[in-house]
Amino acid sequence: MDRIKIQDCDLVFLSYDEPNAERNYADLKKKFPWAKRVQGVTGLDAAHKACADISEVERFVTIDGDTIVDKDFLDVEIDLKALGVDNTYMFSWCGNIDLNGLKYGNGSLKLWTKDFVKNMKTHENHDGKDKNSVEFCHFPNYYQFNENYSTSYINASPLQAWRSGFREGVKMSIDRNARASKLKTLWWQNYHRLLVWMSVGADVENGLWSIYGARMGCHKVVCTDWDINLVRDFEYLLSEWQPNKMGSGDSLEAKRPKHSKLNEVEIMAEIIKLGHEIRNREEIDLPVLPLSTEQSKFFKSVYMNSPRIFKKRTI
Repeated sequence: MDRIKIQDCDLVFLSYDEPNAERNYADLKKKFPWAKRVQGVTGLDAAHKACADISEVERFVTIDGDTIVDKDFLDVEIDLKALGVDNTYMFSWCGNIDLNGLKYGNGSLKLWTKDFVKNMKTHENHDGKDKNSVEFCHFPNYYQFNENYSTSYINASPLQAWRSGFREGVKMSIDRNARASKLKTLWWQNYHRLLVWMSVGADVENGLWSIYGARMGCHKVVCTDWDINLVRDFEYLLSEWQPNKMGSGDSLEAKRPKHSKLNEVEIMAEIIKLGHEIRNREEIDLPVLPLSTEQSKFFKSVYMNSPRIFKKRTI
């Protein structure tokens, strides 16, 4: 096989608890009536294996529950020979994040083979033999396109925005599942994306929650000995979000509400506090105050995404 046509592949909508999933799935079915759905599977490795199981053909595309797909994606064809790759390759397009304007692998459309997904070991099923315990992108046969055919809307609720920011704050602060010596030693594109996640988004609903989440995730990586693998555990993230249960013998600190009970003034105070602590520890180019509503709009109007350069890798 020298060419892969998207119209010949299955499309699988992969949702968990996204508050905008039903709307997004309805939109997908209008554009791609043959699309299928996997809902509520715990664990990203297990969820992708469920997608492989439901696909009726060898190649299938996964679409995250917070994502809208451009109808032009139907016309995409991949010329394997022109790319210099073979039919064992997986493919990823750039995902556009509406909240902060970034375009990269987060929330992107991904094209898999059933055989590859059934045999991979990632995230909660990670076997320690490679760098894919919190990401998929480190496989040697994983090709990253610069084209964009989707937009992710991660701010339909405070929890969705906070969790999305937290996960990227962690993942952009590490280097192949390991803490970096300093944030400035990270791959430059991830370093820049990290600064954007921690600064941009005040112009959209729940945007401050995302900024707060990103700073909290980064802070846990660089200022504590927190287990970075917990970023893949959605039950843990929910426990971080929900208020503490208050017992009569609990300390005053234990009785403090967690993130879900903060108001906007308190969120901003936490954002500023975390910004100070991260900057003091890392000496990075992070503005303590996030960009304002107008500044965030301006940033997104002028920001130009830097292309992802594909290189064949070995593990």
